[in-house]
Amino acid sequence: MEATVAERGQITLPKAVRDALGLTKGTQLKVELDGGRIILRKNVDDALSRLRGKYKLPEGVSSDDVMRELRGRAPGDPYPPPRDAPAKQARRK
Repeated sequence: MEATVAERGQITLPKAVRDALGLTKGTQLKVELDGGRIILRKNVDDALSRLRGKYKLPEGVSSDDVMRELRGRAPGDPYPPPRDAPAKQARRK
């Protein structure tokens, strides 16, 4: 595939490339140089920022409650002792 640089320095990415990466109008790309190559990367941060604030937790449920349900603890909770800690101590005696 080829693309031509226009007068103002713009290029048009081939439709197959846009479709394969899910690029739409306004999608942010990161541009990197690697020797004589140009590398374009889809900006994942942009996709995440569009989701921010889109989903609300039910009334009375905090993000810590969700973390405890998913991970068994939330940030700031004390670490529980390892499950096999008593068994190890019993073997040492």
